[in-house]
Amino acid sequence: MSASGCARASQAPSAGPEQVADGMPRLPAEAEPVDLLTLVERTMQRYPDLDAVDLPDSATTYRELWDSAQAVALLIGGGPGRVGLRVRRGLHACVGYLGILRAGGGVVPLNPAAPLSRNLAIAELAGLGAMIVDGSLDEQERDAWHAAGVRLVTVPDGVAPRGVAEVPRVADPDREAYVLFTSGSTGTPKGVPITHRNVVSYLRHIIDRYEIGPGARLSQNFELTFDVSVFDLFASWCSGATLVLPGRNESLLPVEYVRRRRLTHFAAVPSAISLARRMRILKPGAMPHLQWSIFLGEPFTREQALSWSEAAPSSAIENLYGPTELTVGCTGYRLPPDPAQYPATSNSTVPIGRPYPHLEHLVVGADLRPAEEGELCVRGAQRFAGYLDPAANTGRFYAISGDEALASEPGDTVTEEHWYRTGDRVRWEHGELVHLGRLDRQTKVRGYRIELGEVEAAIRAVGGVEDAAVVFVAGKDDELVGFHTGVELAAGALTAALKARLPGYMVPARLRWMESLPLNANAKTDYLRLAELARADRPLAEPAAAVL
Repeated sequence: MSASGCARASQAPSAGPEQVADGMPRLPAEAEPVDLLTLVERTMQRYPDLDAVDLPDSATTYRELWDSAQAVALLIGGGPGRVGLRVRRGLHACVGYLGILRAGGGVVPLNPAAPLSRNLAIAELAGLGAMIVDGSLDEQERDAWHAAGVRLVTVPDGVAPRGVAEVPRVADPDREAYVLFTSGSTGTPKGVPITHRNVVSYLRHIIDRYEIGPGARLSQNFELTFDVSVFDLFASWCSGATLVLPGRNESLLPVEYVRRRRLTHFAAVPSAISLARRMRILKPGAMPHLQWSIFLGEPFTREQALSWSEAAPSSAIENLYGPTELTVGCTGYRLPPDPAQYPATSNSTVPIGRPYPHLEHLVVGADLRPAEEGELCVRGAQRFAGYLDPAANTGRFYAISGDEALASEPGDTVTEEHWYRTGDRVRWEHGELVHLGRLDRQTKVRGYRIELGEVEAAIRAVGGVEDAAVVFVAGKDDELVGFHTGVELAAGALTAALKARLPGYMVPARLRWMESLPLNANAKTDYLRLAELARADRPLAEPAAAVL
């Protein structure tokens, strides 16, 4: 790798064909059909010696990143279909991601920390024939992947030599760029395919919105299985900015990360603010040079925003909202520069703002008719075309036919006219959308989207368990609380069993045994009662007379 090139990154190169007077790059006109690789290649050609990736002890230029991705593409081979990416965050992840795209494949990120069984299941659902790996793969796991018929390609160490041969490719904006797997209510993850066209439409908006370009230094706080990582990587590489990879523990110390690495743009889940406050490191004026602060993935409270604004007084602060199916983000709200003018909403959260101008949106009631409060529905260039398993599309889309709004049914073809139903309840307050929670039982913890039904399915799969229920408890530390019936298992043993089946963020923070789950008037599990018990944190195996 080249020596750290921070000085190079701060130099504004001469204006190129897609720059305007203020020096900021602009993406090609919307009519031009381009893919992510075309945009990254143009950045490399324009700024070959600027730093694309900055690490604590080294940096990699755009030319070096591009050549290394070419080398990985040669190892993968042309036309590979979907390719897994199971690497730890770092330079290997950057080179591997770009290498898969360069080979013409779609990226399927896999979390190295997730149970092997889950990653193998995702590989089967995605139909992976090959997977990019690094040195973190042990021999036992390597054997399991070979047994599953997945070819492993190791990312080479170091930078590839100049003039690496190129794999032929055709820019196709409608090809899959990546597939992310979200939690599924049946216990099976749902695949969300996102095309190059979806991502480029998103980037056209946010690169301009957040003034990203040469000299900008962006944080990297998200695992590749979290779609906000797409913002980190490609808002940087499609504009000439530098992606600043955190060193050991820097992600846990956001203030030090921002100051030490001279970040201009910081994106994180709001719970990062709460962590910094508990550690007493979020002091007034602590980040005087930060220019942009973007929070997303979970409710962003007014109190959190006030704390951050004191620590970063020169930073614009924005609340970003968007499900994976709508490509990272689809609405945004920028807080006023003066904290005294921060809006007071009905639930004390920062508004999620208004949908992006190139997207269409509706707020609808249960009858799918427009309403002031209800479900947010969106369509447009960022909307995906349907789940990997078409059966998962049922009820998630709707179209208007005459005077009727018709929800999608099994076998329906999803067209551009269909609205995607986010499942999020919103309300217009003072001209802005406020997020009120999920309509179903899907929630977010530390920015990760979780289907509570999948967690319940995992608990029920443990030997001795008869039934299970999981509730989300909001508070100082948002958490999942699980209840189970059957054999009274020790909480530690049940937790260990779940860690073998689920990613860590999906394992409930507390697990309790009950003789029977409480039922409501409709003879269904009384989740409201369970939530009350979880919040009270009192003994849960109560006499039947005390159960509502």
